[in-house]
Amino acid sequence: MEEKSLQTALDIYAALVTGQTVSTTDPETKDLYDAFYGDAAVYDITTALMKKLNLSLYEYNDALYMTAGDGNRVFGYTNEDMKRILGLKLNRELYMTYYVMYNVLLLFYRDSASYQVKEYVKTEEILEQVTSSLATVIKDLAIYSATDIEKEGFRSLALLWDELPVITGEERDRNKASRASRTGYVKLTMNFMIRENLFAAVQDRYYPTDRFKALAENYFEEYKGRLYQVLGGEQDA
Repeated sequence: MEEKSLQTALDIYAALVTGQTVSTTDPETKDLYDAFYGDAAVYDITTALMKKLNLSLYEYNDALYMTAGDGNRVFGYTNEDMKRILGLKLNRELYMTYYVMYNVLLLFYRDSASYQVKEYVKTEEILEQVTSSLATVIKDLAIYSATDIEKEGFRSLALLWDELPVITGEERDRNKASRASRTGYVKLTMNFMIRENLFAAVQDRYYPTDRFKALAENYFEEYKGRLYQVLGGEQDA
């Protein structure tokens, strides 16, 4: 029985690490999902394995999702990996994409009482959110007793965003993912999130997947740090 539980736990891990969804709606993995919650030994072995490998396991809408833990260099991406994937050269360019990602999160999950109030976001909404957020952060930096490094980091992002041209109308819609404009940065970032199965794109609309919802909601439950407060979130969210 113990050997069978171990094998089932390894099957769950293998499915998740190869990008499969372990859920009640997938005929290929339904038995694995049922075993995870129905067999205490399978549950304990699976969660212990994930913890040992610095992986986070989340459940959402009757499905299991796995993501790399903080600092996981085997299953996660380093900054150099991200620059290579996104075609970026400078750290501040990479941090700009991270900042765009975080503001996309805020568009859906500004506090724990308003989970998933939007069905989708559009490029224009993301542009407005990033612009507004940077302006607020720079104005209020002194309130949060931030270190000089943090202050300069936010100022660097604000300066980069300010230097980028604003493209509107049909030209904006034709603008490609690149470092050449604000719209380009947003599309560059969202293309990566689509590749990671966090969003699905329909024309100019970005719809969050269940994987995004699982990771995002658990992020706000687990990481209630000062950065979230600085960016305008609720302290007790």
